[in-house]
Amino acid sequence: MTNIYNQILQSKESNQKLLAILLDPDKVDLENINILSQKINLSPATHIFIGGSQVNSNVIDELIIKIKEICHLPIVLFPGNSSQISKEADAILFLTLLSGRNPDYLIEHQVNAVPIIKKTNLEIISTGYILIESETETAVQLVSNTKPLDRNNLDYVLQTSQAGEMLGNKLIYLEAGSGAKLAVPLKMITLVSQNINIPVIVGGGIRSLSEIEKAHNAGADIVVIGTAFENNLNFFNN
Repeated sequence: MTNIYNQILQSKESNQKLLAILLDPDKVDLENINILSQKINLSPATHIFIGGSQVNSNVIDELIIKIKEICHLPIVLFPGNSSQISKEADAILFLTLLSGRNPDYLIEHQVNAVPIIKKTNLEIISTGYILIESETETAVQLVSNTKPLDRNNLDYVLQTSQAGEMLGNKLIYLEAGSGAKLAVPLKMITLVSQNINIPVIVGGGIRSLSEIEKAHNAGADIVVIGTAFENNLNFFNN
């Protein structure tokens, strides 16, 4: 599968909203992976993202293989570092942490990932990753040793997104962080989506179906749901 990004673009052009379920390998019980995969099949999800800020387990390959036995959605890596790259996935969000100034997350980790990615057939999707302040010290903030952008400074977030687009990023990912108290502001989503031409992903702090809908209506092309689904596999039945 090498056309995931083109499918995202086509969905954006036709105003078809997408939904990704984010699975953290450290929080998935492989013994119950069949149940998890069946729940995903019954959900409105269009993509599966896999990754986390601090993945300690070495089960990503096995996890993806088992999911693919039951679920046929595109599987996209959302890696915290190069150790989270798997040839079993379909694509990888090749992330640049645009909100931070730590050179490791601007270029060093990407350089280290190249030899690994070159040995796979992964579709590479360059993604500008922007962490937004959410009244929570998130794992991304701790691991990357960077501060999120001020959630009230919409213009600076827009400038950062536009800079990412000008640098050649194919996606902009606005992230409040896993388990965030506050989601990305709807006004911010609207401002960014209306002033860049590439698709916008929004995740973090989204805890209900109505919040997914609001983020979509605000301009998010892809909404990511992670913690809420991890905590309740019947999330989409509510």
